[in-house]
Amino acid sequence: MKKRIVVIGSSNTDMVMRVEEFPRPGETIMGHGFMQNLGGKGANQAVACSRLGGETAFIGKLGKDALGDNTLKQLACEQIDLSHLTQTEETSSGTAFITVNAHGENSIIVNSGANWKLRPEDIDAADRLLRDAALVLMQLETPIPTLVYAARKAHSYGARVVLNPAPAPQEPLPAELLQNVDLLILNETEAEQIGGIEVSDDTLKHCFLRLNELGVKQVVITLGSKGAATIVDGEVRTVPAHKVEAVDTTAAGDTFCGALCVALCQGKDITEAIRFACAASAVTVTRMGAQQSIPFISEIK
Repeated sequence: MKKRIVVIGSSNTDMVMRVEEFPRPGETIMGHGFMQNLGGKGANQAVACSRLGGETAFIGKLGKDALGDNTLKQLACEQIDLSHLTQTEETSSGTAFITVNAHGENSIIVNSGANWKLRPEDIDAADRLLRDAALVLMQLETPIPTLVYAARKAHSYGARVVLNPAPAPQEPLPAELLQNVDLLILNETEAEQIGGIEVSDDTLKHCFLRLNELGVKQVVITLGSKGAATIVDGEVRTVPAHKVEAVDTTAAGDTFCGALCVALCQGKDITEAIRFACAASAVTVTRMGAQQSIPFISEIK
């Protein structure tokens, strides 16, 4: 029985600086509390899958530079198959420059860099991984045509294709992509963007049905502090979130996605899988940072 999870996606280095107030154009200010963290939705989700008990492989693209070398070194400690996380000399590794002011507001500039060089031929090169995959997990921080190609190929091999459409797409997703997706995991904003219906208690079932009409077989919508919901036997089923004191919500959604996929690969039904994912993401928000906040399976148990 196939158990491997293959994550296709992005890897970034986040550079975070704290400031009292954001600088005005042309102004130089002093910052404090600099942090450099590994991030990117693909890498975050791969780390979550591995730490939470999943046999995991990661397909992605890094620059052939110091940041890319450091990413490979750090991810090598996570028991992830990195044989198809490759480096290119075409451009630099993905980076995100983040400033956070005294009010907790942030300003972010993202350079996709090598993430945007992931091509269909990279998917072909990783054909062995896709043939052996029980589940393939993707996001939207790499080129859409590559994701369409990967979803089609993975689906033809019998893998369960899972898409986390984040960040929220500004244009409609290709019909072929959605038709090859078995499970869509998305938040309220992404659901509204893709389905065209504002998410509320009264409209939730209608949102699920609308997303099903687009070709997706199963949908899970995360509801922030309310938990997450899906449809079982035609009825909306909501799993409440754990009540914790949130410190930083970075990577909470990525942890949820990874945990849900691990639970499904272990044979749990969708409701139990959501319950496990809610527990994992609850731990994540009690810690600062992206990948360093993702819990291990022993902490969830």
